[in-house]
Amino acid sequence: MSMRVLVVDDQDLFRAGFRLILDAQPDITVVGEAADGLEAIEQAIALAPDVVVMDVRMPRLDGVGATRRICAETDAKVLVLTMFDLDEYVYDALRAGASGFLLKDVRREELVEAVRVVAAGEALLAPTVTRRLIADLVHRGHSRPELVRQLDDLTEREREILRQLATGLSNAELAAALVVSEHTVKTHVSSVLTKLRLRDRVQAVVFAYEAGLVIPGRTRE
Repeated sequence: MSMRVLVVDDQDLFRAGFRLILDAQPDITVVGEAADGLEAIEQAIALAPDVVVMDVRMPRLDGVGATRRICAETDAKVLVLTMFDLDEYVYDALRAGASGFLLKDVRREELVEAVRVVAAGEALLAPTVTRRLIADLVHRGHSRPELVRQLDDLTEREREILRQLATGLSNAELAAALVVSEHTVKTHVSSVLTKLRLRDRVQAVVFAYEAGLVIPGRTRE
């Protein structure tokens, strides 16, 4: 079955380019376009795409606000694209529920792969953004009490899974580190996301740092 994609950008050239790249793939169909956040919400509800490729800076409603509404009101995954890896809106978009982030100068094959990864329920971040996101969270130097309390809902194994997730380990690497099967890891990851009401691994990383579970140099037990 073809993945359904909605392309959102206020610049016609970018929308046309993304559509051309994605529609050329046998397993991807661009079902619609939107030029601002409000239109993106309307289209996401009407067209039920699997993935929304979302610009950040747009008129009427920016990509952060649109991402928050789309993630709350539909089952679509959001892949954020922007010109700047230091864009101050990126962190807010991830917290709003975006499943991935890439720069607009990404190569066409990377864009296609990103859509497939996000559609499959995985999270995807440009490495530079992952580092800056973590650095930004660490720089704040304080944990949020309401998140710390939620950690009590996890088993010891689930807390360890979350701790390792926050370091960027893949399922295969987690399985090797914990000497268990990948299937077992996937089960634990799914349980962690469900208990903490998180959409994906990106939000799990943010949660782990904001809850103080992972701190450079030491970890919270």
